Amino acid sequence: MRLRTLSVITAVILATFLTALDNTVVNVALPEMRRELGMSDTGLKWVATAYPLSLAGFLLFAGQLTDARGRRWSLLTGLAVFTGSSVCCALSGTEGMLVGFRAAQGAGAAFILPASLAVMSHDLPRSVRTAGFGATTAALASALAFGPVISGVVTQHLGWEWLFALNVPLGIAGFLVGALALPGADRGAPHPPGGFAAVSHRVIALTCLSLAALVYCLIQGPAYGFGEPTVVVSGVAAVAGVVTLCCRQEPRRSAALGQLLHRRPFLGGLVAQLLWGLGVTGVYFYTSQFLQSGLRLSPTQAGLTFTPVVLALCVTAPFIAVMARRWGDGRVAASGLLLVACGLLLVALGSSYGDLVDLLPGLATVGAGSALALPVTTRALESSPRHLSGFAAGLFSATRELSGVFGIVLVGAVVTFVQRSAQSGGAAPPEALRTGYQAGLCMAAALVGAGAPVAVWALRRPREHDREHERRAVESSAGGKP
Repeated sequence: MRLRTLSVITAVILATFLTALDNTVVNVALPEMRRELGMSDTGLKWVATAYPLSLAGFLLFAGQLTDARGRRWSLLTGLAVFTGSSVCCALSGTEGMLVGFRAAQGAGAAFILPASLAVMSHDLPRSVRTAGFGATTAALASALAFGPVISGVVTQHLGWEWLFALNVPLGIAGFLVGALALPGADRGAPHPPGGFAAVSHRVIALTCLSLAALVYCLIQGPAYGFGEPTVVVSGVAAVAGVVTLCCRQEPRRSAALGQLLHRRPFLGGLVAQLLWGLGVTGVYFYTSQFLQSGLRLSPTQAGLTFTPVVLALCVTAPFIAVMARRWGDGRVAASGLLLVACGLLLVALGSSYGDLVDLLPGLATVGAGSALALPVTTRALESSPRHLSGFAAGLFSATRELSGVFGIVLVGAVVTFVQRSAQSGGAAPPEALRTGYQAGLCMAAALVGAGAPVAVWALRRPREHDREHERRAVESSAGGKP
């Protein structure tokens, strides 16, 4: 039993590490890709965003297939698609091919993520579940921390193509371990009598098209002007899609979503995750640029700067379960989010001195706080019904990915606006960059800090009347069927 449990955790860690690593390694290699493939600035943005956009867009659909076909099937399918598209990315010779296969990687990752979270929530013994989530979070943090270092070294000495080729052995290893360790019949509990569909494919397709239109508007608008016809059309299409989703969704079609959103830990966890991603992901993206452009560090040096994040996270993670039992999940998670916000402010303060050492305390604080915020994810996914575990994991993962995409856009808008204002006021380019970067950090800290009261509300110990109210709300959302 211990060997099987360890194998399951290993398969999930390998798959999770792959999907997170691909989100970070590309940014450092973009200049080399531009030179070799003759890419435009807009093309670079699409290479960077095609993966998370496709990942977020396919997650709900993949989550539903995870519930229908099983967690094992979904994880292995995702690993196969991801590994195959990585080979195609390595062989790409044009901008269009690279963008297309990056989107295919995102589709493969969309099957991996909900299956991984669902496996952790339902296929591991409860006694090791928190440790499993902690190990997975450490793998995610390791990918975020070491991705830029790996990218710099590989791009410099082997070429950017090898960033994708290196996914192949890891993907094959994850596939083999998962095929041997994961149970075959893992579809969970059957749907309740008089059951319901989670979310219709029509709604999912409309959601994906609306997201794609919105991202197209946000990427193309700054480059070509928001009055350009295709940008206007995409913006109108995004708004129309959102209005249609809000006005025409029938109660029966949204029954599964209603069940999840009526569970306080899941709804609060979703909001807290959104706020964390809006703040932290944008900061990761622009911190890498600041280190290279502002402090003149090499890509490898810039990547090494993030190691305090993962080290602090790994040191803190083993104590989460003990702290949660003593002080409660809500207090621990809220303290973690506040620590992340304080860490971002410390990074902003340290950037004023122009020395790398002054950034390290803030980055370590961000890592420790992110570890303490782990109960938000654990409790949110544990609160989902077993027959909706894949859909719930997909929705949670989609929120995380989209918060990252829009976090880059929001923090970037603040960074760009303040930087241009400073330059207009006569500041030198390095000083203007630092000023814009600090403003972006302050905005990110405010977003993450706003998640602390949400975590307290979501994870507080329920009183008896709260349980009764939640039970009635869930029954009502399911058409009166418990």
